[in-house]
Amino acid sequence: MSEPLTDDDKTPIPAAPPPEKLLRYFRYEHLPEHLQAQSKPFGDLAQLLVDTLKPSAERTTALRKLLEAKDCAVRAALPE
Repeated sequence: MSEPLTDDDKTPIPAAPPPEKLLRYFRYEHLPEHLQAQSKPFGDLAQLLVDTLKPSAERTTALRKLLEAKDCAVRAALPE
C-alpha cells in the first residue's frame, strides 16, 4: 500500500499512526464522581505515555500494567 499523496501528487504524506487502542480503557467520565477522582490520574499518565513515547512493545506493556493498577485503585475505592 502506498502512502497518500499531497495535492500536487509529488510529495508523500506519512499516514497518521493509529490511536493507541488501550487508551479507551482509561476513560473515566462514566464513573461516579468519587471513582473519577481515583481513575483520572491514571488516564492522564496513560495519555502522557502515548504522547511522549514512541510506539513499542515496552510502551504497550507500560500501558497494560498502568491499566491493571488503575483497575485496582478504582476497586479499592468501592464500598465493601
